[in-house]
Amino acid sequence: MKLAASLLACAVFIAGAVDASAARRDKEKTKEVSSKPALVGAYGDWKVYHTSSGKSKICYLLSEPKSREPDDPKLAKAYAFISERPAEHVRNEISFVMGFDVAVSGEVKEKKHEKRGKKGEAQAAFVPTVTIGDATFDLAPKGSDLWIKNPAEEGKVIDEMRKGSDLVIKAAARKGHRTTDTYSLSGFSQAIDKALKDCPGG
Repeated sequence: MKLAASLLACAVFIAGAVDASAARRDKEKTKEVSSKPALVGAYGDWKVYHTSSGKSKICYLLSEPKSREPDDPKLAKAYAFISERPAEHVRNEISFVMGFDVAVSGEVKEKKHEKRGKKGEAQAAFVPTVTIGDATFDLAPKGSDLWIKNPAEEGKVIDEMRKGSDLVIKAAARKGHRTTDTYSLSGFSQAIDKALKDCPGG
């Protein structure tokens, strides 16, 4: 999806997320977003933006993690991103931008001690996850983005986010390091209610 350029960092992020969404879902032909994202509300640690694709209104929620372990200032910023695109019948589409290329299963390298005491590398299966309270959901990596592995569970994830106090993403990079991002869910319910109100239907 070809998007208009923006000087705002959030606009650049939104453009990337929309591109990734179109590539993953593969539902429609490319379209051009005709307006820059506009901030319409801030609720706790979540912000709501509006933009448009042609004559279709689009609403987004954005948040940044409160912490990342280990903290690496060299990495690009991470974001949680939820999209409401009623013209495409897309509701509560969840993705996470990690700021690095995420490893797929079998790409994660772990150190192990061999019999002779030397360090070697072993391939390990590692599935990225999102945890809210006692609920954990598997994520599917695509480039530097993570998506809910089973899209049918997105509604469950949203329900848990409404009830929870924080959200934790665990993922591994293709280069081998692992990260734990913790997001605050303060203001999430108000933010998503605003987005759903402003972008009804679909």
